[in-house]
Amino acid sequence: MRLKALFSKKEAKGSPDTVFLVLVLLMLSVGAVMSYFASAVYGEQFYGDSAYFLKRYLLFALLAAGLTVPMILFARPPFFRVLAIGLYSASVLLLILVLLIGTVGGGARRWLVLGPITVQPSEVAKTGLLMLLALVLSKHEERVTSTRKRGGSFRYGVLLPGALIGLIGLLVAAEKHISGLLIICMIGVGVMFLGGTRLRYLGGMALAVALAGTLLVLVSSYAQVRVDTWLHVEEVDPLGSAWQTLQGLYAIGSGGVFGVGLGNGRQKYGYVSQPQNDFIFTVICEELGFVGAFLLLLLFLALILRGFYIAAHASDRFCSLVVYGISLKLALQTVLNLAVVTNSMPNTGVSLPFFSSGGTFLAIQILEMGIVLAISRYGTQRR
Repeated sequence: MRLKALFSKKEAKGSPDTVFLVLVLLMLSVGAVMSYFASAVYGEQFYGDSAYFLKRYLLFALLAAGLTVPMILFARPPFFRVLAIGLYSASVLLLILVLLIGTVGGGARRWLVLGPITVQPSEVAKTGLLMLLALVLSKHEERVTSTRKRGGSFRYGVLLPGALIGLIGLLVAAEKHISGLLIICMIGVGVMFLGGTRLRYLGGMALAVALAGTLLVLVSSYAQVRVDTWLHVEEVDPLGSAWQTLQGLYAIGSGGVFGVGLGNGRQKYGYVSQPQNDFIFTVICEELGFVGAFLLLLLFLALILRGFYIAAHASDRFCSLVVYGISLKLALQTVLNLAVVTNSMPNTGVSLPFFSSGGTFLAIQILEMGIVLAISRYGTQRR
């Protein structure tokens, strides 16, 4: 494929979707502000710099934007087909490497240290998987949706995408990364549904995923502790495994309607463990109250719905599935994070998009938003 076919400014149909761009910039701005106020105490205590995590947030955001903006301006739809194959292949390689030379933390091996940068391969895998699934399902759309007895709907609608999901899933499961496995499987099944896979096949896959998740919990003492804490949080040692969950709930409850004021939260002073990460929403609730948390959720909802709108008006089936998949991933990450911090599901380390600390997570999030904006330039919606 010629390079000119992948990048061309002259052939662009329009500018990036303005509404989506404004929502992304607003989300990043609020994320940076809350990253500072939630992490200032932790940063000062462990790194001697109250702005440590803010600087890290801005650094990764700028680096990711520097790579993403040219893609938004110049990439054409064929480029994303190549990117899908590249990201999936890179994620498989990185997931294998993390099992061999990865860094262990919190009972699981999930990170690769590459010089000054720490990479979490499972984050790359989520995006690579959804994009390659979109490519495969769109390429074989007629076979996937065929109602003929030997039309290939099982082969191309289940076996092929199932193999792509299974390879990534097995590698992530080997890391003992249950939340990552859950999200990957949910994204995979979601994209298959959008791609036309029959519901009876999806039901079987969902059952297989549930059984695999149960088996993983049974063979992992680390996961069993998390599940037991979730089921018996009132009975578990409040100074032990239930500490983070209980302190997060205290933070949410103490915020009231309008919160205690930005920067005035108390639970981040050594109570909520690593408040800049998975439990940052509890700090938001404490400092901004119900009103602030509700407005933030409305912002997430607006971004997700605008993503669905762009997907519905994309230039072709592949681009539509990619944007649907990215929007679905954003929705899943948000809902699962809220479920964790409110103890509606076991504490499995699900990050909150745009807010939780994590260089790979933020960089991939910006890349995904860039993909949506680039695809929106070729959409059929009125401008």
